[in-house]
Formats: sequence, structure tokens, C-alpha cells
Amino acid sequence: MRAPSTKNRGRPSPGEAPRAWQRMLSGRRLDLLDPSPLDVEIEDIAHGLARVARWNGQTIGAHIFSVAQHSMLVEKVASALDPAIGRTERLYMLLHDAPEYVIGDMISPFKAVIGDAYKSVEDRILGAILLRFSLPPAPSPALRRLCKEADRAAAFFEAVQLAGFTRGEAERIFGRPAIPPQPFMDELAPAPIEEAQARFLARFRAVDES
Repeated sequence: MRAPSTKNRGRPSPGEAPRAWQRMLSGRRLDLLDPSPLDVEIEDIAHGLARVARWNGQTIGAHIFSVAQHSMLVEKVASALDPAIGRTERLYMLLHDAPEYVIGDMISPFKAVIGDAYKSVEDRILGAILLRFSLPPAPSPALRRLCKEADRAAAFFEAVQLAGFTRGEAERIFGRPAIPPQPFMDELAPAPIEEAQARFLARFRAVDES
């Protein structure tokens, strides 16, 4: 008897919706169209973000500069911009790019090309992640502004120190940071994947328990 064909295994049948979920190493299965906070684990986030390269990998050094490292840099920059921020704000900074553990880091020029479709998926996933860790799914305008300022400052430092931008180019694109880069040089050193993963997880737990 002929064995059943495996040619279409894993593909949707005619009329069946395409798969919209991603399986994680924890065993969780995150649905990108309807993400549930119950399917979010910080270990999966740390694992994924440590393996996603900022700047599409176009950075100096033997290792990528990962989104996990970028997230820790943004949290530290935000704390320098506003030393009064507490647990909620710090966790939001660490998690602001957390959807990229499942959808990857799409560079800003490409986001501009594809428009709002990408943003709506990203926002749904971020909302589920924030709820998972008892944070408001819709951050306040003040928190969004602080995150944007810290994110742009971090991008400026990365662009100049790691991605080959001139200072003038970085200022035109990201604006001039309100703080100097010197206090953040340790965070700007590309690290091995396992180290970045462990550091992100340790930092998250330290802030969460503060």
C-alpha cells in the first residue's frame, strides 16, 4: 500500500486560513492575529530578542548587536533622562520592542514602505505582552514620549558607535540626544547571544521584583 503523501503537510487546505501562530521553545503557541497574554513567557522573549539583530546585522564586531541589548540600553537611557521612573516605566522600556521576539526587527525604511498593516500586528502583540506582566496595555502619553526620546537617543548612539553613520547623518535622522553616550558604552558593546539573553532576563527579573 502506498504511504500517505506528505507533499502538502503543514500547508492550509483550499479554503482554510493560513497558519497565523508561532510555536515557542517553551511550548507556547502565540497567535499573531489574536495574541493571548497566557501564551507569553519572558524566557521566550529573552531567547528571541537575543537572536534578533539590530540594523539588519550591519554593525561592527564579531557579534550582532541584538534587540535584547537595545532594550536594556533604552531602559538605561530612560532612567538617565528621568531618574524618578519606577517599575512600570522601566518594564515598559525593556519590553517596548518585545513583539520582535516573534516578528523580527523590521528596519524603519521598510516599515514606512508597508504602512499600517505591520503596526497593527505589532501593537496587538505588545498589548498582550504588557498585560502578561500586569502593565497597562495602552501606555500613557507621557510614558510614550519618554520611551520615544530614549529609543531615539539609543538609536543615535548605536548608529554612530556601531552602524557606520556619521554624527551629522545620525543627528538628521534621530535628532541630537539630550545626554552624552559615555555612560552607556558598556551597553553598546555587542555581546554573544547567550550573554545577551542571560543579561536581559536577569535585568527584567530585577526590575519586576523591585
